[in-house]
This record gives sequence, structure tokens and C-alpha cells, in this order.
Amino acid sequence: MSCTEPTLNTPLLSSFPNKTDYSDQDPQPLTKPETRLESNNILISIPRSPNCQTPYKCLAIIPGNAGPISSLTLCGEFLFSASSTKDITVWQHPDLRQFTKFGHGEGSVKALVAVGNRVFSANQDGKVRVWKVSSRSENAFRLVASLPTTRDYLGRCLKQSNYVQTRRNHRRLWIEHGDSISCLAVHGDLVYSGSWDKTLKVWQMSNLKCLESIRAHDDAINALAVHDGLVYTASADGKIKAWGKRNVMKNSHCLLNTLVARNNMSWNAVATCANTGLVYAAGSDGHVAVWRCDLEKEKNVWRLVCNVKAHDMAVLSLCVVSELVFSGSGDRSIGVWKREIGGGLGKLGLLRGHEGPVRCLQASWYRAGRGYVVYSGGLDRSLRVWWVPQEDMLGDK
Repeated sequence: MSCTEPTLNTPLLSSFPNKTDYSDQDPQPLTKPETRLESNNILISIPRSPNCQTPYKCLAIIPGNAGPISSLTLCGEFLFSASSTKDITVWQHPDLRQFTKFGHGEGSVKALVAVGNRVFSANQDGKVRVWKVSSRSENAFRLVASLPTTRDYLGRCLKQSNYVQTRRNHRRLWIEHGDSISCLAVHGDLVYSGSWDKTLKVWQMSNLKCLESIRAHDDAINALAVHDGLVYTASADGKIKAWGKRNVMKNSHCLLNTLVARNNMSWNAVATCANTGLVYAAGSDGHVAVWRCDLEKEKNVWRLVCNVKAHDMAVLSLCVVSELVFSGSGDRSIGVWKREIGGGLGKLGLLRGHEGPVRCLQASWYRAGRGYVVYSGGLDRSLRVWWVPQEDMLGDK
């Protein structure tokens, strides 16, 4: 996850035609004047004035999801949410009006990533599914492929050298994941998938072929992030690994460095910040660690610059946008941090309200209100929307 704001060159979907006022479910009013945005069941109010007595606001709560929220991703004007069911819900952001819903497969959706007019979803059954906006209906998605594709499978299944040992007396093709896929990322024409089977796989977006499978860790891969051609994998083995291409002409990857901050813990999330060389990782011991890499002076050398006790329980999710870092925890809170000179983290405050662990986070800049809209998904089956003013408005907390 990168701190660059999500953009979309090709419209993913057309805008929803109508809006309905649900003013009878209006939350507590914010400081006037304000921008009022309507969601499916609640009226969201985003302040235009920075002079709020309380800088952080919970703008909306979307309860009643079919299961715990497992993944969130932003693409253009849309927010995608996945739960422990097979369904994926599409919301218009920042107003959180439900746009459509789609899904297919077995087991819960563990990860989502959207780019252009395509959505990639990772299921508990170990497959990556590829969705496209239907040409027949502007608010419908159709399943176009499951990875590995049948064509890719048939092209390799007859050659014994394409099989790898996964468990005792059990072999499968190297293009197949042997366990749940926990994370996805896209960079250029490549799609990356990380799994509890300890492997990182690389897929070509144009032809949907599996290009490479890397035995990346000694334990489950929980998260990954890609930025400027560098791939970071976070694992339950307590290591963050940085991977890069062997050369610009090939898509094969090699290990550049291993990032370690603490022993006897698991890394649950990883995020990057553009143009800074900073890498953030969230630990099962409640710590958030930060490494800095000066790619011009010390290529492939990452130095630990911060290792802060962020929460009382495990940190499960991270989101980086501009100068702010958000951390979601098993203690049901969301930490708000500001990036300091040198890469350290200064705590600004907490967002509280979830009744269960905060599993996933997304955030985007909202120009009219001069601040950030933060989306959080929890194991309490709720999707929440928060308002955080621009960092220079926050002051000392």
C-alpha cells in the first residue's frame, strides 16, 4: 500500500444517477458549514471548516454486513469491500452509497485490488479471480478468469518438472497456491499474490499467465506492498523481505534484503510511502516499525528508523496517505500518526468506535473539506467512515 492517492485514468464505472435523502438517520451534526454526502442508509456530513472542536469525527457506520470485513480497496470514485462471505460490495466514495454487489467461489474473500476496469479478488480456496465491468450493464461485474487459468494449467500439467511438493505425499503445479491467498498487489502489468503456503507468485496481467513462484518465507505471508518495482512481503516468520527484478528486461525477482526489527512476533501488514524510501510494518506485538532506504546512496540497504509501541494488542492493518499513517488494531482502535523528519512517527490521536478488531483501512484526500476520509472495516461486521483534518490543522495532541 502506498501513500500516493488512488487515481483512475479509465473510468471504472459510471456515476450513480440519483441520490435519496435519509435525513431521518442523520448522525450528530458537525461544525457548519459542511458538505453533506448521502450513503445508502445514512447521511454523511463532511466539514468544510477546519475549526472543529474535536478534530476527528466518525461520519457514518454501515452495520449489518454479511460477515467480518476482510479487505478494502479504493479505485477512482469507488470503494470495494470484501467480507468472510464470497460477496464483494462496491460503494461510491466518499458518500458510501451502495452501488452494486458481486461474488463467486468458495470460502471468504481475503484480499482485493482494483485497477482500470478490472478487479482482482483472492479467495480462501487459493485462487485469484479476475472481474471486469460488464459491457451489458454499467453497474455489473462479470467473472472473466480464475488464476491459474485452465489454459495455463493444461499447458503445464503433463510435464513432471512443473510439479512441486507441498505436503507429504501431495504434489501440485508450481502455478497453484496450496493454501489461502492472503494478499494481492498490482504494479504495471504484473499482479502479485501472497499466500499462507509461504509463496509469492507473479502473474502477467495481459495474458493472465503465472510467470514466477517464489518460496519467499518460512511461514505464512500475511501482506505485501509494491512500489517503484520493489516488492515487500510481510510474514508470520517475523521478517519483511524486499524483492526486486533481476533486470529491467525480465520479470523474475531476487531477494534484495531482509528487514528485521523484533524477535518472536509476526508481521501482519506492510505499506510504503512514495518518494521517501520508507517502509512501514505492523506487528503482532502491537509495534509499528519503519525502515528507510536511500535508493540513491545506499542501494538495497534499509535502516530501521522507528520501532514504536503503537497499540496494546496486535496491529492488523496500515494505511499511509501523505504525511499521515493510520494503524488498525486488535484493541478495536485506529491510531493516527504523523510522519516526522527522519522517518519517525508522532502520535496524533486515536479513532475509537469499532466493537471488534480493525482488520483493514483505506484513506483518501477530500479537497472540499481539506482533510482525509478514512474507511475502516472490522471483525464486528461494520464499515465505518471517519473524518481527519489535514495534518497542519491537527496541532499537538
